[in-house]
Amino acid sequence: MSVRRIFVGILASIGFMVVLLIVAGAVTGYFLWPKAEPMATKVILEIDFEKGLAEYAPTEPLAGLFGKKRLVVKEMVLALQKAAADSRVAGVVARVGSQSMNLATVQEMRSAILSFRSTNKPALVYSETFGELGPGNNAYYLATAFDEIYLQPSGDLGLTGLVYQTPFVKETLMKLGVIPELSRRGEYKTAVETFTETQFTEPHEASLRAVMQSNFEQIIEGISKSRGLSADKVRMLFNQGPFLSSEAVGVKLVDGLLYRDEVYDSIRKKTDQSAKPISIEDYWEQAGQDEPEGPVIAVIYGVGAIHRGKSESSRLYGTMSMGSDTVTQAFRAAARDDKVKAILFRVDSPGGSYVASDTICRQVLLTKQAGKPVVVSMGDVAASGGYFVAIGANKIVAQPSTLTGSIGVFAGKAVTRDFWSKLGVTWDEVHTSDHSTMWSSTREYTPDEWEILQKWLDSVYKDFTTKVSKSRGLSLGKVQEAAKGRVWTGAMAKSLGLVDELGGFPDALRIAKELADIPVTAEVRLETYPEEKSTLDFITEMLWGNGDEETSSEDTSLELLASTVKTLEVLHRAAATAGLLPSPEILSTPEAGFMHGR
Repeated sequence: MSVRRIFVGILASIGFMVVLLIVAGAVTGYFLWPKAEPMATKVILEIDFEKGLAEYAPTEPLAGLFGKKRLVVKEMVLALQKAAADSRVAGVVARVGSQSMNLATVQEMRSAILSFRSTNKPALVYSETFGELGPGNNAYYLATAFDEIYLQPSGDLGLTGLVYQTPFVKETLMKLGVIPELSRRGEYKTAVETFTETQFTEPHEASLRAVMQSNFEQIIEGISKSRGLSADKVRMLFNQGPFLSSEAVGVKLVDGLLYRDEVYDSIRKKTDQSAKPISIEDYWEQAGQDEPEGPVIAVIYGVGAIHRGKSESSRLYGTMSMGSDTVTQAFRAAARDDKVKAILFRVDSPGGSYVASDTICRQVLLTKQAGKPVVVSMGDVAASGGYFVAIGANKIVAQPSTLTGSIGVFAGKAVTRDFWSKLGVTWDEVHTSDHSTMWSSTREYTPDEWEILQKWLDSVYKDFTTKVSKSRGLSLGKVQEAAKGRVWTGAMAKSLGLVDELGGFPDALRIAKELADIPVTAEVRLETYPEEKSTLDFITEMLWGNGDEETSSEDTSLELLASTVKTLEVLHRAAATAGLLPSPEILSTPEAGFMHGR
């Protein structure tokens, strides 16, 4: 018997044993895992926003074995809607404090809380600290959606205003012997400048400052309206912050200083002394799983960087990607299903592959032309390729702070020859044709190859802007003026005609109903496409992968540069957590744009 066959046999035996252990654990967990107690006749809904909120996480059949499942954005919104109409739910008490959510997600949650409050049920929020010697702007902005805000006496309020920071690694790459050879279309397509500059260029600073100011004004407006303060007064308070707890009460930013137990006492007095607290996760598990019988609206997610092939996710690292095969197959399946009356396409992506983006855009357009209305709901970011995949829809809905647009393209490579030389590694090759080494990371582009790259960029930029013009009903001149790679907030994008309406998931759902001739007040059944994995599929994929052979085992040099910036982000946040560096509101790295791959 060959060594290879012995090795394969050993691996197969190990795999079989792992499967048996997982199945045994699943069965044991099913019988031994504590079951949720029946819901009391009166409950107070508990929400912990400090844990953050994911846009989407594919349901894993065995997830219950590893702890309680966290709700995603859509589920949190739907749970609050159900609770508002549920006579058993007396009120809501929530905990906030850390900078755990981006601004668009905060706005989605603010809208959901304000909608809950419209039923005259009390909603209280408390915080141990809004920042604790760090920024607490987003967390406090979320808190202002509640009836009353309480702060622990020992806490503070880090209301300090926004700061957007971008790392530049040009000098780092020079020291390493890495030469970025990058080109772009649109002077605001600033992703390349992370690698080619040491500070903001004029267009980069102008674009980022405009986005920051738009977001800041949205925060000011929300706080002003909720706390009964003038906008000028709120601006002044931002200049005076951060605040000690007693100071925060004095300037009417919080309603009182209470510990958690005192907050719970307060909401019981406002509701029912017999009301029992229940986490929103347990509430959703018990009350939110019964889908109504009625018209079906399909929900398709496009989350993460865009690439060809299948979508991927990692529970370990909390990452997701948007694979064109997965998303287009979901659209085709929903389009073929007669019971599906409309499709809600939830997009949260900074961009990625141009070809993959175009593939998805085409399928969205075909679905719309086939008579199935498609409504896009944008999350925190839907820029570059993330905007491209949305333009074929009937309507586009974005939060005021969603980062979108970035109609442009960049491509190139990093020449790493000198880097390897520093390590004592030299390269040589043989090749057949004049441009065989065009994508090699050990050679610069030749003048002829650089010209080819420019033609490709011109072609992509023309195609992108032309399709935006046709899909959005805008003149090409107007699109080109709004393009140039510039990122816009949702509020800015609406004024430019790039999106149709400002709002969140409920607003997109309302529009989908209208387009499908479903009464707005009618209940609908939301079904996620593609269908969730079965336990067998999950185990198979966990052990042997998803069978997608298109992914290269070797990263492109451009992706290597991007991973360098990501590493810097991680180091920065780690240092901030340890108190060695200040924690910025947003460590702003440019959107992914259209990445050229091998």
